[in-house]
Amino acid sequence: MFAVPRPGKTLAHLLGLMLLALAVQVQANPRYAAIVIDAENGTVLHAANADASRYPASLTKMMTLYLLFEAMEQGRMNLNTTMPVSAHAASMPQTNISLKTGERLRVRDAIPALIVRSANDVAVVVAEALGGSERAFARRMTAKAKELKMYNTTFRNASGLPDKGQTSTARDLATLSLRLMKDYPAYYHYFSTPSFSYKGRTYRSHNRMVQNLPGVDGMKTGYIRASGFNVATSALRDDRRVVGVVMGGKTAKSRDAQMASLIDRSIGRAIRVARVAAPERKVVTARSVRPSAQTRAPVSLQPAVASLPTGQTTASDNLGWAVQIGSFRMPEQARDRASDAASRLGSLAQARAAVTEVEISNRKLFRARLVGFEKQQAQNACQHLSRQGMDCLVVRL
Repeated sequence: MFAVPRPGKTLAHLLGLMLLALAVQVQANPRYAAIVIDAENGTVLHAANADASRYPASLTKMMTLYLLFEAMEQGRMNLNTTMPVSAHAASMPQTNISLKTGERLRVRDAIPALIVRSANDVAVVVAEALGGSERAFARRMTAKAKELKMYNTTFRNASGLPDKGQTSTARDLATLSLRLMKDYPAYYHYFSTPSFSYKGRTYRSHNRMVQNLPGVDGMKTGYIRASGFNVATSALRDDRRVVGVVMGGKTAKSRDAQMASLIDRSIGRAIRVARVAAPERKVVTARSVRPSAQTRAPVSLQPAVASLPTGQTTASDNLGWAVQIGSFRMPEQARDRASDAASRLGSLAQARAAVTEVEISNRKLFRARLVGFEKQQAQNACQHLSRQGMDCLVVRL
């Protein structure tokens, strides 16, 4: 417990006591590791044992989902694809959704089952559907980790069940969290799913952070005895997004409290750093994006709704928000999707439809967005599209 400061004691002194208590707590828990990163620029805002080897537990399933989303973007699977349930998959211990040998599972049910229920049987179903066997899929997971510069990560299974050879780091898992958000934004909304139903049974999320902490809109929890309680979290607050990972919590409650504290302090630091830098930002439109290593050759669209003048800037950055619809293999697909989204909004919003070419995992894709929003406008537009069954993500440009 912290003593109430006597008169004359400064806030800085109290903060020092809190940090000292945190340091003692960390030293007392040899499994603890944590990192918080500014999602916009990659700045590390907090790190403790961030490169120490740890067991990822069910945070493993984020890589299983990454490869599933990749298969969907490549057209090898879609939400209605069904996957067979093998005896191996059906034998997976809790946590699961009690799949039976010979059944078939749709992708649209597999995604929330992995995120909400953290179902081990579903992880194996996905692994076998994509890799032929769970062991082969684990090798593919490890290869993808190296491709994503997660150099200290090795996977042995798709679920995160105990295996001494399955290790990662807080830094690597934060990298994976960021790549999930940026590479497959059309699917990010699944990570905030509070519950889902399957075969008449409703499963509720283990992730209390999404429900209880303002600004948190994903990602994933995990636990095995060898790892302690893990969580990867993304939060957007005061126009700043951070991604954090806490590993080795002694209880789910203490883990969540630690993450909440780290998010509060890290977002505050990110805001202070941004105010010092205070660069003038430019509203990005289909014609104002400059080619770079990651974003090249924008494909201009005729605005489907009223648009901003090309190249318009604003010192307050009020209009620097976009609704991202998805990434597609062909520009025509992205163009059609953006136009469809704009038509669904109708007179509810004024924005410019934009398609940009991006490179993701050495693959050329075309990203569809509606740009030129204020933050609240973008959120309202995305909510409107979501209610109509269109996946979307609010992003800051």
